[in-house]
Amino acid sequence: MRNIWAIAWKETKTYFASPMAYIVGAVFVGITGFFFVDAISVPFPVASVRGFLDRAVLLVMPVWAPIITMRLLAEEQKLGTLELLMTAPVRDYEIVLGKFLATLFIFLGTLLLTLWFVLLLFFFGDPDPLPLLVAYLGFILYGAAALAVGLLASSLSPNQIVAAAVGFGVLLLLTFMQQAADQVKGAASTILGEVALTGHMDDFLRGILSTKDVGYYVSLVALFLFLTVRLVESRRWR
Repeated sequence: MRNIWAIAWKETKTYFASPMAYIVGAVFVGITGFFFVDAISVPFPVASVRGFLDRAVLLVMPVWAPIITMRLLAEEQKLGTLELLMTAPVRDYEIVLGKFLATLFIFLGTLLLTLWFVLLLFFFGDPDPLPLLVAYLGFILYGAAALAVGLLASSLSPNQIVAAAVGFGVLLLLTFMQQAADQVKGAASTILGEVALTGHMDDFLRGILSTKDVGYYVSLVALFLFLTVRLVESRRWR
């Protein structure tokens, strides 16, 4: 566990030492802020975070997550430091989990800035806090799944642009499976709807906590991290 935290802390410090951290964070807050203002500008607005989180799920995270994760393993492969790291007294899963936790910390730190929107809701309205908490929990789980996808993409290529493109492609596919499910019927519609990354956010955004949806995102994180560990392990035999 100590190795995991050491890697996570190193990656987090490296990220925040770069101006990219603040640029990407500012873009995230700026776009979600625009969505928030747009959501409360309609007649009879609802005191809810759904108005900006649902659009952040569709339009922000498929791009933001690959940008955050693209360098984590791709850069290590390009510089040859991944092989050096693998010869250290640290296990492959510790490398992957450490880097994943670093991206999760970055995501949570950025998401923390959006609590300003929640404070505005309480200042100008009277929202129910429980649905707000459930919506944020769902978005955190969704973000963790998106980051796990991006980390897997980063392990596939030493080129960061390729890694970002692959991560974006996979997230886009998982995101729009829900739209595909709406266009078909029967078992195909059910399967596509269950696999879709965004389909499981609806209940969260409505303030409904479902163990099925929580289990989906946790399972997705576990699956993509498992695949990433296996890809890192395969480099030992190359």
